[in-house]
Amino acid sequence: MDRMATKTLAEIYLQQGHLQEAYEIFKALAEKDPHNREIQNRLEELKEKLTPPPYPQPLQSIEERVRYLERWLANIRKWRRG
Repeated sequence: MDRMATKTLAEIYLQQGHLQEAYEIFKALAEKDPHNREIQNRLEELKEKLTPPPYPQPLQSIEERVRYLERWLANIRKWRRG
């Protein structure tokens, strides 16, 4: 994979909605070229997109908690399907 880790491939993954794959490539590229601002910026953008929102405090009812967890589960399933 390392030989194929290019910015172009990462951008293709982004266009297809494969955020985790794009993140991994940008991370590898950032390790090779830590001073490249464009790659660092893309990495930060993806980190923000992949980081789940903070737990809303407080979730008062069971129904609110269930809805919150169902959204999480839907996102996990979406990420796994790619």
